[in-house]
Amino acid sequence: MRDFKYLFAYTIPISVLLSIEFRGAFSFTTFLYAYGIIPLFELIIKPNNSSESEDRELSGFKNLLFDIMLYMNLPIVFFTLGYGFLVLNSESMYLYEQIGIIFSLAILLATNGINVAHELGHRKSLIEKVFSKTLLMFSLYMHFFIEHNLGHHKNVGTSLDPASAKLNQNLYHFWFTSTIGQYKNAWEIQLKKLSGNNFFSINNQLLIYSFIQIGYLFLLFLIWGLSGVFYGVIVAVISFLMLETINYIEHYGLRRRKLSSGRFERVNPSHSWNSNHKIGRIVLYELTRHSDHHYKSSKKYQHLENIIESPQLPYGYPASMLLASVPFLWFSIMNKHIEKYNSSLS
Repeated sequence: MRDFKYLFAYTIPISVLLSIEFRGAFSFTTFLYAYGIIPLFELIIKPNNSSESEDRELSGFKNLLFDIMLYMNLPIVFFTLGYGFLVLNSESMYLYEQIGIIFSLAILLATNGINVAHELGHRKSLIEKVFSKTLLMFSLYMHFFIEHNLGHHKNVGTSLDPASAKLNQNLYHFWFTSTIGQYKNAWEIQLKKLSGNNFFSINNQLLIYSFIQIGYLFLLFLIWGLSGVFYGVIVAVISFLMLETINYIEHYGLRRRKLSSGRFERVNPSHSWNSNHKIGRIVLYELTRHSDHHYKSSKKYQHLENIIESPQLPYGYPASMLLASVPFLWFSIMNKHIEKYNSSLS
């Protein structure tokens, strides 16, 4: 039965449907579930910080099962998002209900959208890459596919990586430097890959992504007018800021040493914050086992291990995201953990 535990990730879209369908006080169901109920349970249920491993031999059928559970997020996100936009654009409701549904849809895109796109973006098959890009389209963040794989994984924990938060950099400053820096890096990577080819050629993937995203917004305009575009953009922006908040907590204050050769040391488990809190692990398809992911990014989520030598977040991902939103609290707690972890390495 433990192979079916990742079905629990579908509780996010279920909570979104409750928010949309019942509205009123239920409009904030997803927000309260993701940032209230899950953090509370993770405070009660302590993480197992042993070196437990999911890296076991699985049959072809079981591996396929894990893949199908991931693929199902595409139609789930598509229809749930579409239903949310339909209700927002066609039914009368109070402002607080609109805000609740907007945040619910944004959480859906951040968890079952961008997070799943991140996992699939590391796969080799064409169809999985297409699934990844489609999910990123809803968040208007398709450049992430290029920058994350060819930029972040290469430069993580260095000044060259805008997605690695510096010590004492607050979350809100990071939102600007990371979003702008990653977009800029994506274009630099793309132009380098073109290497003299025509800018308007089919090889310019980033340009194609831009047209696809404009097409997506134009489709929303054709269906619901300017209000459709407004909801599409605001939900997308909130969702990718949630992604950037996750980026923030994953590498905050951790840096790779620069060697005498001028190169940076190889990426190792000390360059990512881990969390083995069970609920967050399952809902985010093991993203929280981040050190192992950076060690071998092609490793599928069901095989990621808890590396006990890596720095461990004191709280799960949802609680850490809330903590990061209050910079002085985040600094007061995390800077001590960084100092303690660095001391253990020396």
